[in-house]
Amino acid sequence: MRHNIAVVLLASILIALEAGAAVRDFSGSDPRPHVSETKTSKTGKIRPDIARFGAQVDAALADAHAKKVFWGILVGDRDSGETLYDLNSDHFFMPASNAKVITTALALATLGGGYQFHTTLETSGSIADDGRLAADLVFVGRGDPDLSNRKFPYELKTERDGPTEKVLAELADDVVAKGLKEIDGDVVVDDSYFPYDPYPAGWGIGDMFFTFGAPVSAIDFNDNTISVHVAPGANVNDPAVVTVEPVAGLEALESRITTGAVGGNPYFAVARQPGPNFLLLRGTIPLGHAPADLDLAMISPCETAGQALKALLEQRGVRVTGAIRVAHAPPPETSDSTGTSPPPPPPMPSAAGPHPLVLAEHVSPLLTESIRLTNKISQNLHAELLLRTVAREKAGVGSTDAGINLEQDFLKMAGVADGDVILSDGSGLARDDLVTPRAIVALLRYAFQQPWGAEFLSTLPIAGVDGTLEARLKQVTGPAVIQAKTGSLEHVRAISGYATTQRGAHLVFAIFGNNDTEHGRDATAAIDAICLEMIQTLGPSAPLHLRK
Repeated sequence: MRHNIAVVLLASILIALEAGAAVRDFSGSDPRPHVSETKTSKTGKIRPDIARFGAQVDAALADAHAKKVFWGILVGDRDSGETLYDLNSDHFFMPASNAKVITTALALATLGGGYQFHTTLETSGSIADDGRLAADLVFVGRGDPDLSNRKFPYELKTERDGPTEKVLAELADDVVAKGLKEIDGDVVVDDSYFPYDPYPAGWGIGDMFFTFGAPVSAIDFNDNTISVHVAPGANVNDPAVVTVEPVAGLEALESRITTGAVGGNPYFAVARQPGPNFLLLRGTIPLGHAPADLDLAMISPCETAGQALKALLEQRGVRVTGAIRVAHAPPPETSDSTGTSPPPPPPMPSAAGPHPLVLAEHVSPLLTESIRLTNKISQNLHAELLLRTVAREKAGVGSTDAGINLEQDFLKMAGVADGDVILSDGSGLARDDLVTPRAIVALLRYAFQQPWGAEFLSTLPIAGVDGTLEARLKQVTGPAVIQAKTGSLEHVRAISGYATTQRGAHLVFAIFGNNDTEHGRDATAAIDAICLEMIQTLGPSAPLHLRK
């Protein structure tokens, strides 16, 4: 009882102190008055546009569903740093994919927009005059997010060109062009550039099946996902016709999908099972129904990439006498019982041993292009790879924990208050990630002021134009613009970024809604209403008109 009384008394003292203290601006370092006391006119009243905006936000959040959500909102002037609207900006919220704002800014700041990933075929031997390689052929991955058929640069949407094995086929072509005809050894897939840790802390078991929860590896083959094409059989009760792309992904899949009676809709379920065919598909597809597609995460990306590479080599006449082997690095070091992390080890040699001769090499697009794709379509795996690449390049060990430690130093430099960001992954899929709206806005303003700020801004979705905002906020047209990162998880909707209003104001903002029970529909509607009001209302000059 005494303890409880003490807590109540302490809380009362803190509340009283907070009520009498100046509230920070969103940098967390320069105390400024609360929104109700800022941007006043000469008469001492709140500026009319801010008052109107606040009233409209209150109305949007008063909806029967929206008022059940826990909201955190901070809107500020991008250039001056002044707060224009503040609701719970110092409280913690799950950020969902708004965590990618932090990861991608960190990657751009530390690696530079011109950074490129190098993926190679290497060996410790040499190709003899008769085309025989009396050694292993080692496929070495170094975190390239785009070993796929994706086209770059990204323009408005994701485009594909050629088979999913395109990059692997190019590597195979290059090594065959050097005279390779026989591998008297194994095909080794080496992802030891990062410690073996495919699933970050905070991810759920259910995430493992789907593309957004694809396992993290220094080998990212086709985003570590497979596309399953399901068509009905010739007769009712026949097995469905199942094909997989890339074809090597079929190795981990078992299908028990059957052909159902005419009419109705397809029904599919995915389950884990012991053994090599790790994914079990069950369900039905009606006779005569159009084919259906499922996108699922690979279970073992290295094994799948190895199968694909071996098949490509054999298609080109190369005889492979050995097997497919995988070379993982040991799992990362973890904190001890006191919570103290061990010092990072020196850079690790390849787990496959020395293999100094490079037979073929693939060089990625510039890092800015990879970041643009990551933010535009909110690609989880790519964000995880960026975080681990920063760690490997700057700390010598490519673990998530090492990346997060570097991230905390970066946030401190950006003016984010200690403790305002708690992350356990790079993508925001982890359910234990927490941030404050103030921290995100502070980081966004810092990023805009950096030499790489324009690059970073160009990677964010544009309202009504592309990425995850393509179908939203289409009323926002020139001169108004919103460039922002969205975020969504079960019970979570979020958005943060930059805006230029119809009245010419330049804003930076973060809007988080947690504890939503309506699958995000009402929270998204409230967020969009607030964004539109922000665009229409805020700023000192006369507004232009938005498109209806």
